[in-house]
Amino acid sequence: MARYVFRLPDVGEGIAEAEIVEWHVAVGDAVAEDDALVDVMTDKATVELTSPVAGRVTAITGSEGDDVAVGSDLVVLEIDGEAPAPEPAAPLAAVAAPSASVEPEPAARPLASPATRRRAKQQGVDLASLKGSGPDGRIVDADLSRTPPAARAPLARREGVEDVKVVGLRRRIAERLSESKRRIPHFAYVEEIDVTELEALRAHLNATRPEGRPSLSLPPFLIQALVRVLPDFPQINALFDDEAGVVHRHAAVHAGMAVQTRDGLIVPVIRNAEARDLWDLAAEIARLAAAVRDGKAAREELTGSTITVTSLGALGGIATTPIINAPEVAIVGPNRIVERPVVRDGQITVRKMMNLSSSFDHRVVDGYDAAAFIQAVKVKLEYPALLFMPS
Repeated sequence: MARYVFRLPDVGEGIAEAEIVEWHVAVGDAVAEDDALVDVMTDKATVELTSPVAGRVTAITGSEGDDVAVGSDLVVLEIDGEAPAPEPAAPLAAVAAPSASVEPEPAARPLASPATRRRAKQQGVDLASLKGSGPDGRIVDADLSRTPPAARAPLARREGVEDVKVVGLRRRIAERLSESKRRIPHFAYVEEIDVTELEALRAHLNATRPEGRPSLSLPPFLIQALVRVLPDFPQINALFDDEAGVVHRHAAVHAGMAVQTRDGLIVPVIRNAEARDLWDLAAEIARLAAAVRDGKAAREELTGSTITVTSLGALGGIATTPIINAPEVAIVGPNRIVERPVVRDGQITVRKMMNLSSSFDHRVVDGYDAAAFIQAVKVKLEYPALLFMPS
């Protein structure tokens, strides 16, 4: 028998440490080669680390939520024969949380991402009993919902408190938003917009779109309005390095698009939105949203935004006060569209109305400039033909 030490590999891009998100083994467990050992996260990327050898776990280092340095001991295995020489630690491929394994999983273990395994465990679902509908038979979240529902229990009082440790993506979100709210003096601005004509145009374009083109939602029109207006407000399409005291004004509009996933909010980036038409914007939004929800977004698709759009769709409510995605200086969020009576030319008529909520960093954006910016966006959305006219 020999002792084999599995250490945290190099996760690439200069990352020196990673957070332990979930252990798949415990002391005493027997593992086969390629069995999952542990999920670790860096920034917004999660990878599942698998065992390079077969053996029995004799020790593990670190608890969920702990940060460990690259090269640190993670798992000690007792193996048959002599311990193999450790291979050079090549950088791991990372994907946005929730993640998929970086290695194909063995046939004896159902194919599923770590996030799906966590949800199955929480729901008491045996993955081995399911037939996966994903690629190569991979079990996806939708497969979990196909299990027979448990019998409804009689009405009863609920007792107890569940302690849920904030780790992984949820902890990253908490840290980033807390830092943003603590360091940035936010101010909010809300304006109502008549989107009757815009919605009519959107419905027409969707009804007559050529085969293969994506359906148009509101965000492509909003982003198109932003890219038309931002050249006149360069201080808003900017990043503020408050430690250096420098505002980096960007010519390109790299629009962050907040996407809600089961594990938390992720903001993929639509690069060079100014060079895309409505159809291209819609296709890119759909592609990125699917990538982050499936855990396949690349690291470069999750960084580098210069202004962010956040939307709750039909749940958008009357108004919101979104938190700025630091080091950006502005964030814009459309609210729910509702039909209601309004006065136009002295007459009461029913129009489709929407509030547009926004937040700005008051250190570098004055209230007047923020209001003028949103008013300019309003004009583009209320008269959507302007979106197609030369600037």
